[in-house]
Amino acid sequence: MNFPVIKGAAYGLIQANDMLVHHGTTQTMERTKDPKSGHLEKLPGHLRSFEQAVGYPPNQVYIGNMTPDQLRDVPRPWYKQSVTGKSRDGKYGEIIPEDEFIGLMKIVDTFELVILEEQFQLGVRGKIVAHPVLGVIKDIDKLDKNPGKPEEIRKLVDSHIAQPIYFENQLVGCVKRAHEFDEALSDHVMYENLVSKASAVFVLQLLFHKTKLKAEQVEYIIECSEEACGDMNQRGGGNFAKSIGEMCGCLNATGSDTRSFCAAPAHAMVEAAALAQSGIFKNIVVLAGGSSAKLGMNSKNHVEKGMPAFEDMLGAFAIHIGDNDGFSPMIRTDGVGRHRIGSGSSPQAVMTAIVAEPLDRIGYKILDVDRYAAELQNPEITEPAGAGDVPLANYKMISALGVKRGELDRADLQKAVDGFGMPGFAPTQGHIPSGVPFVGHALEMILSGQILRTMIIGKGSLFLGRMTNLFDGVSLIIEKNSGTIDAGFNKQEVRGMIAKALRDFAKTFGEDK
Repeated sequence: MNFPVIKGAAYGLIQANDMLVHHGTTQTMERTKDPKSGHLEKLPGHLRSFEQAVGYPPNQVYIGNMTPDQLRDVPRPWYKQSVTGKSRDGKYGEIIPEDEFIGLMKIVDTFELVILEEQFQLGVRGKIVAHPVLGVIKDIDKLDKNPGKPEEIRKLVDSHIAQPIYFENQLVGCVKRAHEFDEALSDHVMYENLVSKASAVFVLQLLFHKTKLKAEQVEYIIECSEEACGDMNQRGGGNFAKSIGEMCGCLNATGSDTRSFCAAPAHAMVEAAALAQSGIFKNIVVLAGGSSAKLGMNSKNHVEKGMPAFEDMLGAFAIHIGDNDGFSPMIRTDGVGRHRIGSGSSPQAVMTAIVAEPLDRIGYKILDVDRYAAELQNPEITEPAGAGDVPLANYKMISALGVKRGELDRADLQKAVDGFGMPGFAPTQGHIPSGVPFVGHALEMILSGQILRTMIIGKGSLFLGRMTNLFDGVSLIIEKNSGTIDAGFNKQEVRGMIAKALRDFAKTFGEDK
């Protein structure tokens, strides 16, 4: 079978301390309940500097400067360890500071909703113009236009028709509402949507910068974040995908948005694989920006335990999927796992549906997969909040499934976990941790011969929407390219065969005479 392939991946992080304080849902709810909350008073003392965030080992893994295996060897707590060779620029991506990102929010704003204070705008313009990735984004000249006066910005914010933009605890701008009455176009929603759009634009530019893909080659974009853009008549109508492609010069692309909470990236990769394998599109990009609402989601627990507010990072990713080139790692579309509506909601039932069943379909066993990437939440973030080590819990369940199926001995359960598992290293941004952060590492490991295949697992909590109590789960297997391409029918050869058959048929008339 002529399987589609993954040709490249890119990852972006934005450190956003002020966004965490003023726009993370945990903090906004706390401020509404008690403006003098003890948590809000203590929080500023637990914020990291940009340098500390860059040097944090899981963040270095996310952008490709460290491997998950190297992170396993770093003693916990990770935030107390120094990393040699740390850099904001990574093999697969980059970490940028909040001020550069704020400037990018104005660049991607099509309807003049973002107002930045004049001196701040001037300062950040110079940084963006000099940046090799941000400096080539369309409409950068917006940073030369329409600056705001501090008193104008303050009036808009105090009138509750604009969301404040802070940097280093100073009001430097705002995001205005897009409609007087439409809640779907409120200042709050527009702020979150512009954050998601801007971070996705950043990571798509990173994909072009880090790989051979060109903007004009992209034919389809699938955006799979957890935000929704629309208006009062269609609150989630979309289309983030085309708005992102527009900013990045993808003139030949169309696209759409895919939503399924945390599992959406896995769904989107399966959709992209199908489009590539069918021949409908040759170059598809699956991408997602970050979520400002989830910044500082577990910060209360971190502050209470005297730890840094780890959730200061907006995460983003972009993955290039295309037709088989005989070289790039393949997506086994005959081995896609899915949690069916009737699968059941117990952990064992979920893992059976999305791990065991697709393996059975193509004749593989649990240990035939070298690495599983499932819910790569950073345990240093989740453990203080009482959620435990999420990736480790998944690996133990997969290993237990192998024992139950008679594919490994009970005594080897932990050995299997150590072999096919990896520590979580992704920021808790909902959709971001679900398997996709490992794709960049997996491509390199497969191409270098370190591993033969991996399984990417996305799981979601559909009950969060209050429409159902169902869970969600999708998996896909990525493996070494077989090196052979099924070229399909050659039209010229078929025409030649038909012509020869007609000539031979014509000769039979003469023979009969």
